[in-house]
Amino acid sequence: MTTEILRYSAFTHDPAGGNRAGVVLDAAGLDDAAMLAIAAEVGYSETAFVTGGDVGRRRFRVRYFSPLAEVAFCGHATVALAVALAERLGPGEVVLDTPAGEIPVSTALDGGSGAVRATLTSVPTRSRPALPAERDAALRALGWTAADLDPALPAHVAFGGNDHLVLAAASRARLADLDYDFDDLAEVMRRYGWTTVDLVWRESAERYHARNPFPVGGVVEDPATGAAAAAFGGYLRALGLVTGPAAIAIRQGEDMGRTSELLIEVSPTDPRTRVTGQAVPVSQASV
Repeated sequence: MTTEILRYSAFTHDPAGGNRAGVVLDAAGLDDAAMLAIAAEVGYSETAFVTGGDVGRRRFRVRYFSPLAEVAFCGHATVALAVALAERLGPGEVVLDTPAGEIPVSTALDGGSGAVRATLTSVPTRSRPALPAERDAALRALGWTAADLDPALPAHVAFGGNDHLVLAAASRARLADLDYDFDDLAEVMRRYGWTTVDLVWRESAERYHARNPFPVGGVVEDPATGAAAAAFGGYLRALGLVTGPAAIAIRQGEDMGRTSELLIEVSPTDPRTRVTGQAVPVSQASV
């Protein structure tokens, strides 16, 4: 028996950019070990597996695996999966039942390029100040100091399906100079239960740059992280930086040579974050 694996780059219109994700549309016969083995063979930061659902109702059960472990939610693999479904079922609304909760996703054709754009609505977000021990352990593993941080954007642990430590760099140069201890940061992240560390720099109130180390998934860095973007929306709400409905652009992957563009929509009256991006096919294979 062969399993068809689709490959997409998410949060980009260019297959050479964005964050690549595997997609398996029929994983009903796969157990945990098989899904983990496929994710490891694919080698991307995440692969999405559709384990069941109802095509007529456009509702599907989904699980996500990195090369090392299952994660409750992955934004870029969700966008990739939604685009794959839209290509087969037509654009429109789908609902994904994930380990993190229900994720509605809408897809539509981009009028200019003809590519499919997907907008996911996260589970309710939350964000709390990071404890000094949490922040300092992460800084040591990153090789950063407190002086490298933007004092106007305090360290938080934000949730949008997974927990992410948010650290805001004081300068774009500090964000660009990322050379961390892989094993040390992975140990810190496992200790505190973080899926990524969301490193950001504020260009303006409407535009941020981000980098996301992901050593707990066996990946040095994600070029686009939809789950962290959703959590970041909750972070901005918690800090009172969103006073009305706002659209905020996040540019990620630039320092890796895989530029990604994510758009988040945040409202002070809704704890959920809407995350929008395109995805384009890379290739497909069977194992």
